[in-house]
Amino acid sequence: MSLNKHFSRELIEKTNFLQEISIFHGRQAPEKGTLVGYGALIEALGLPMPFPNTLALISEKRRQYRVPGWIIFTPRHKPQDFLYNHLVFSIKYEGINLLFFKKLFESVDEIVIEELVRNEPLSQFSRRIWFLYEWLTQNTLNIPDLKEGNYISLLDENLQYTIGKGDNSPRHRVRNNLPGTINFCPLVNRSEKLEKYIKEDLSGKTTSLVRNVHNDILLRTSAFLLLKDSKASFTIEGETPSNSRATRWGKVIGQAGNHPLSKEELLRLQQIVIENDRFINMGFRKEGGFVGEHERTTGEPMPEHLSARWQDLDELLDGLVKTDSKLEKSEFHSVLTAAIIAFGFVFIHPFVDGNGRIHRYLIHHILAKMKFTPQEIIFPVSAAILEHIDDYRKVLENYSNQLLDFIEWETTQDHNVEVLNDTADYYKYFDATIMSEFLFDCINYTIKEIIPEEVSYLKNFDQMKAWLDDNFEMPDKMVALLIRFLDQNNGTLSNRARSKEFSVLNNDEIESIENQYQSIFL
Repeated sequence: MSLNKHFSRELIEKTNFLQEISIFHGRQAPEKGTLVGYGALIEALGLPMPFPNTLALISEKRRQYRVPGWIIFTPRHKPQDFLYNHLVFSIKYEGINLLFFKKLFESVDEIVIEELVRNEPLSQFSRRIWFLYEWLTQNTLNIPDLKEGNYISLLDENLQYTIGKGDNSPRHRVRNNLPGTINFCPLVNRSEKLEKYIKEDLSGKTTSLVRNVHNDILLRTSAFLLLKDSKASFTIEGETPSNSRATRWGKVIGQAGNHPLSKEELLRLQQIVIENDRFINMGFRKEGGFVGEHERTTGEPMPEHLSARWQDLDELLDGLVKTDSKLEKSEFHSVLTAAIIAFGFVFIHPFVDGNGRIHRYLIHHILAKMKFTPQEIIFPVSAAILEHIDDYRKVLENYSNQLLDFIEWETTQDHNVEVLNDTADYYKYFDATIMSEFLFDCINYTIKEIIPEEVSYLKNFDQMKAWLDDNFEMPDKMVALLIRFLDQNNGTLSNRARSKEFSVLNNDEIESIENQYQSIFL
């Protein structure tokens, strides 16, 4: 456990932030250089928070470039080794990190922040720091309201995705364009992958795709994808549901977007997901929670993810619901909204059971509510996630594993966990960039692979059925059974099927059917 100090003005003035590195906390730098920005500040001040996914480094070779996990700057970008200069560098080149600023403000005397702002009160960076202090802490600095100067945006639209114009704060002459509320505001950094996906207009591609499909095929495709997605969501949780249970959850998915998100709606969804509540405490947790295993001999918890404290659930879920409403009514991108809300929910983990399926339902809900998906079809997001299950786990673990170092907990008598320190901020202010990229990958896979494959299969099925009707006058039930057997055996009919279900067919007829199937499907 890394515990931060409380920094007075004198201690801040004596702190050295710059350090030369080639390896930093197990991360291999692309070259030897000087760590700067958020990474340097978190390290020097011992702030209790994960390091950013991307760290900033000053190159000794006078080169500027990006590689995974690092952004390299030239010596001319090197800030003077004072707190304010590092903050300016971080805001200017790395964007706003809300968790960092919250932990910073908890770790330094208020007078330190006040003096930073008073030194250059009209500076755009001072005003941002000033606004963030008062917004995050809900405390007011002893600084008079600004009476002059143009309004500046809090988030730089070139670095991070914003809510648009936002709300003006006359006191700081800052435009608050944060895509969230004080109790829930994950941020998404711009990346090449996200920019590429947004420019591709996947929503428009989906509309074009379904527009060219006959209505009968589209309805049957949608029905199949609902069931496929429902079963996939259970499979991800390690369950094998009955067809009736999968169908019931599929119907719920099909209604996504019809009910506004609220705490009551989340409770309703849990009641649908958990059919047998004999052994589960329903409703929002009144105890600790974790994802992981128990040690086999002692029963001790072995957490891979620690859920939010149950005492914080009201505040966190109120924030999540309000942020969802704010983003749904704005021009914020629907896929980014879905990633922020759905992954935020599963990190909070408000229920004893059912969190994973509701987390994936929320993706459906937001994409439908914000009209990303056409009304005629449901996106089988869970099916796409199942196809990329290893990447999905890595995305979840990317943040969860890092948090374990900053959460103090102990084992309870019933082999659960009890969190001992204040952890709410970790669930309010996380970086949702990787989650957004993953969700876009899944949606892209759905559009390019899953939906076209099912549409193509149904067209081939209809062609095969018509041929069988013309040549054998089989009843529909037998046609479906025959095609299913051929599907399962790569276009040939097994000896068992020849001798039982289709014993009335002779060898020449079976060969003809197999040839026809292979010409259509394979």
